[in-house]
Amino acid sequence: MRNARAAAILAGLAVAVAACGNAPTTSEPTASSSAPAAGAKTLEGVKLEVAAKWTGDEQANFEKVLKAFSDKTGAQVTYASTGEDTGAYLGPRIQAGSPPDVAILPQPGLVQQYADQKALKPLTEGVTKEIDTNYTPYWKELGSAGGQVYGVLIKAAHKSLVWYRSQAFEDAGVQPPTNWDELLKAAQTVADSGTPPFSFCGASGWTLTDLFENVYLSTAGPEKYDQLSKHEIPWTDPSVATALEKIAQIAGKKEFVADGALQTDFPTCVSKVYGQKKAAMVIEADFVAVTAVQEGAKVGEEAKYFPFPKAGDTSPVVLGGDVAVAMKDSPGAMELLQFLASKEGGEIWAKLPGYLSPNKNVSPDNYPDPLTKALGQTIVSAGDAVRYDMSDLAPSAFGGTDGKGEWKVLQDFLRDPSDIKGAQDALEAEAKKAWK
Repeated sequence: MRNARAAAILAGLAVAVAACGNAPTTSEPTASSSAPAAGAKTLEGVKLEVAAKWTGDEQANFEKVLKAFSDKTGAQVTYASTGEDTGAYLGPRIQAGSPPDVAILPQPGLVQQYADQKALKPLTEGVTKEIDTNYTPYWKELGSAGGQVYGVLIKAAHKSLVWYRSQAFEDAGVQPPTNWDELLKAAQTVADSGTPPFSFCGASGWTLTDLFENVYLSTAGPEKYDQLSKHEIPWTDPSVATALEKIAQIAGKKEFVADGALQTDFPTCVSKVYGQKKAAMVIEADFVAVTAVQEGAKVGEEAKYFPFPKAGDTSPVVLGGDVAVAMKDSPGAMELLQFLASKEGGEIWAKLPGYLSPNKNVSPDNYPDPLTKALGQTIVSAGDAVRYDMSDLAPSAFGGTDGKGEWKVLQDFLRDPSDIKGAQDALEAEAKKAWK
């Protein structure tokens, strides 16, 4: 749910950065020829329909990638917007037997759902080989169901960031922290200077899941993260208690949190930092930049970020993203998926605003501005330790519903961070219902 919202905002990210004078102007990629490229598989006369949630600038940029594919292969590709609720759009079309050739799913959980409905086509050997070449095994697993590969992760959102107002740090005389102890020390110093260090977006429960996921990945490590994301270990596991204890070190100190945390949604929590100047930091993804700019802060000057500090042995890198799948058994669909999974396709897209690639062979040098380049480098450097947003891997009743499941339990925990056991019991009870 929130990945769809985040992706819509992310489309304007690099544009906002450029508007601040912090990014160079880049020309859009041009295709080498209007005819199929030499040696490419000819798809002259083949018509393909691609459905995704993107609109506006994000749609326009994706259509440029599709045009590059058309120029290379001769295929005619049309785009259909699903709107924010991808399932509501695709469901009736699947039932009517007229799905799009290719669909872009905003949550890996939908891969399993549609695979169970036999609505997806297994990837061909050529597409799978492209994935093996360009992605770590973890990303391949996210596009799989029942041991069969159905999808490829083609777009990412970076969720392991802490944004701060540089003037607040300067006034307090602190530097960006690199680990949890330094974060707590910096927070105390900022609080002592008269400014609450953190603005929480407690009314938007998904932001609290992002916070938990970063702390948990760092303290428990990737293997435990995978187990918890599948409910292979219970939420009453001691590793969950460790993560909640870390969060309580922030949430449990009144002077650390700006007033009204549970009544503050996203993006109002960002406005509290950069517009109202009622806090120094906000813990959220790359798309914070858009709201910061709207509040008059220049990214790279007043609006800066640092990587989520290590709370344990792992430097966390949590991503959201979109999975491309084939819903029709056509050569054109598989050719398009192979193109999107390739280094070539990724680098064409990377030159356009609002895009991050999970493809390890897409060089960050392709990105159009310093902010996106730095984020892209973080994804590449993290390698096998990168993990997908845990709540988006869960059944939506647990990880993606406002006022229910994990969202509500973490909101209750923010209200009373001392009750760690109560939070664990409630999380486990909700998980059992969702995974039954």
